[in-house]
Amino acid sequence: MFKEFREFIMTGNVIDFAIAVILAGAVGLVVNGFVNDIIMPIVGHFAGGVDFAEMMVPLGDAVNEDGTPKNAVRYGKWINTIINLLIVGWVLFMMAKAKNRFMGAAPAPDPTLDQTLLTEIRDALKK
Repeated sequence: MFKEFREFIMTGNVIDFAIAVILAGAVGLVVNGFVNDIIMPIVGHFAGGVDFAEMMVPLGDAVNEDGTPKNAVRYGKWINTIINLLIVGWVLFMMAKAKNRFMGAAPAPDPTLDQTLLTEIRDALKK
């Protein structure tokens, strides 16, 4: 069983997947920092000095020692998350475009035998 596990782990696909997951985590941290530390302050500035992370609707009168509500719907953090998602999507889109530009698009696969036969039948029926 140990030998099978070692062979499984050492295959290229598993190692490539592990590298991709680790890189995705690192890219996620970079994007989160970019959104929270660069984009959101700029958006907040143009929105009249609003800090989205602090936007909330209190659900009661009880407050913590620092004056924040103990129970609140913190929709501002959700807005930050949506902006983060849009930026991550944009970055991934740009990375895919760059990859396609430099590597070239993958060639279309050859038609299967069934597709070839159906094409020949279609062409014969047209005649």
